[in-house]
Amino acid sequence: MTDPATIVGTRWVHVDGDDAAGGAVFRNAEGDIPLSRRPKEYLEFSADGTVRKFATGADDRAHEIDRSTWRDDAGKIAFRFTKAGASEYQIVERSPDRLVIRRS
Repeated sequence: MTDPATIVGTRWVHVDGDDAAGGAVFRNAEGDIPLSRRPKEYLEFSADGTVRKFATGADDRAHEIDRSTWRDDAGKIAFRFTKAGASEYQIVERSPDRLVIRRS
């Protein structure tokens, strides 16, 4: 189960080199992620239920590319981005510095 309070207020970065069969791995952006492994995709969850997706542009600054709302789905956080089609995302694993997110 993912406590929603533990994911808000943190910028989560996709570290695709860490992805596994269980899902995409996102790490706390404040963590020790080498520059060569810095991803191009970020997620931010807000206490008001908003989840925002960012991507870096040519100048390496993050720009918001999509926004949605997250919800508690049977003890797991789930969300769906409008620009990403009909895919549903769900946080399936959580630690203080790591999220695993699966797309269904």
